Amino acid sequence: MREGRSALLGLHDPAPPSQVRLGVLGLLILSVLLLLLLRIWRLQGIEGESFRTLSENNRLRLQRTPPLRGLISDRHGRVLVDNRPSFNVVLIPEAVPDLNVTLPILSTYLAEHALFTNNTLPRDPRRPPYQGVVLAKDVPRETLVTIEAHQREIPGASVEVASKRVYPSDGLAAHTLGYVGEVNVKEREKFPEYYLGDLIGKFGIEKSLEARLRGKGGGEQIEVDASGQRLRRLGQEEAQTGESLTLTIDMELQRQAEAAMHGKEGAIVVLGVQTGEVLAMVSQPAFDPNVFARGIRIAEWRALADDPLKPLNNRAVQGQYPPGSTFKVIMAAAALEKGVITPSTRFHCSGGLPFGRRVFHCWKRQGHGSLDLRQAIANSCDVYFYQIGQRLGIQGIADAARLFGMGKPLGIELNHEATGLIPDAAWKKRVLGAPWQAGETLSVVIGQGYVTATPLQMAVVAATVANGGTVYRPRLVKQSMSADGKTVKDYAPEVLHETHIHPDSLRMVRAGMTDVVNGRGGTGAKAKLPDIVVAGKTGTSQVISGTRGKGKVLARQYRDHAWFIAFAPAEAPEVAVACIIEHAGAGGGAVAAPTVRAVLDAYFNITRRDRATEAQAHVHVR
Repeated sequence: MREGRSALLGLHDPAPPSQVRLGVLGLLILSVLLLLLLRIWRLQGIEGESFRTLSENNRLRLQRTPPLRGLISDRHGRVLVDNRPSFNVVLIPEAVPDLNVTLPILSTYLAEHALFTNNTLPRDPRRPPYQGVVLAKDVPRETLVTIEAHQREIPGASVEVASKRVYPSDGLAAHTLGYVGEVNVKEREKFPEYYLGDLIGKFGIEKSLEARLRGKGGGEQIEVDASGQRLRRLGQEEAQTGESLTLTIDMELQRQAEAAMHGKEGAIVVLGVQTGEVLAMVSQPAFDPNVFARGIRIAEWRALADDPLKPLNNRAVQGQYPPGSTFKVIMAAAALEKGVITPSTRFHCSGGLPFGRRVFHCWKRQGHGSLDLRQAIANSCDVYFYQIGQRLGIQGIADAARLFGMGKPLGIELNHEATGLIPDAAWKKRVLGAPWQAGETLSVVIGQGYVTATPLQMAVVAATVANGGTVYRPRLVKQSMSADGKTVKDYAPEVLHETHIHPDSLRMVRAGMTDVVNGRGGTGAKAKLPDIVVAGKTGTSQVISGTRGKGKVLARQYRDHAWFIAFAPAEAPEVAVACIIEHAGAGGGAVAAPTVRAVLDAYFNITRRDRATEAQAHVHVR
């Protein structure tokens, strides 16, 4: 009866549960198949190319060859900076199945050479995939053999040949040559063509002429097996060597000049009078650039950076000191040129000059008596030059000093050249917000007060007086050459400007400077040579006022600096020198003049020998 009613109402019995489950299962299988087909289509069609590329990269490697830097030699072709091959251990992280296994093995082989700790690789966010990470640098040959022998145990590791910068003369001319180091993140932002691990100049010629010294990197494409073992080379692009530089420096003279400065703090600059060529440049204390080339350690860097004597500063071009009485040669030339005195003008020195409410003293407290200009230069009489200062005025003093190249950079091929300071009334008003005082002029005229100069500037002053008034740009480079020995550029002498000071005025100054060394009572007698007439000028610059002549009674940092500038031979000048010895506690004639004498003696011994050799060679050729 119940069945009849169901049929009349049009109802059917529900499907058995087993059939429902089969239907759901069928739908699930169909969905999975559709997803698989969709994934296969995506892998083959959309992402296929990228996966093929990854597959190729697992088999192919691009090994980059860093650029080789050019050599640096002295004026006679003697090598000052060289390259030598070194071996680095490199790891490609993408080729390593498990870094936690591989790195501990490598650490046992590399020992103290490893650049990673705690099984953590050095990180570089800009490293492209499959570019090697340097794990150890400049490894010894026994380490190289060990790595090669255990290649199967350390997949992805290999040994690459690199170039190491070498300074074979153990720090000779360190401040001039400078040093290199690995390019850092900031430098790579500025120079995107550099890669992690590339060397870049950090200081000195290595930095200022980086564009010439640095070559162009190359590389080769190689095929490797699953463990990273090299199978064959597929292509190669040769690296290009940078230009080599021939400097104006004479290696032998540089060595002698550094020996003369041994144990002192200060600087020496030796210039060719008629060319502006830097024959030697010394800054003491110095450093060994090889420490930077191999990778300076943190403790070593801190020791140099925290050293109170600042060995990283190039005192020759960055040190700024009151020039003291060496400034008087400019003042003498200016006074003659302006006509405020004549060579025969005499002033009386009683040991001081009353001015306003004070007395401006001469270094010789008992006074020099009556002197003319030549005698005033020879005896370095302050009172005589106070009188000159009153007549020239601060603007006349400043104009003359700038005419000789002071108060501005001279353009030598080094970074961070200091300008020194030549003050005038406008400068004081602008910088200090105060008017110029007449008494300040008397301090400036004898090279004290606000005036400062670098040793390089004072060497240019000496050379300018010696050559008759031509200011040459000081030069460190004679020539640059390509890797195949062809000349790329010759660097000729460059005239910055002419002083246009009358020859008679400069002749009188040279006569006074000759008497400084050779005349009776001259302050620079300790610079005298037996067979060469030297002309010079002593100087003593106060670190703090009112301490002149107190010598070693004061703490070292308050003692006077000792100056001496010179040229020789006096009758036909070839070479000019400026020397400063910091905190010497004595005058330039006592301390700096003997140092310059040693340098000049070395120069003439070297040049005599070289000229004799050239003459002999010429005879043989004939």
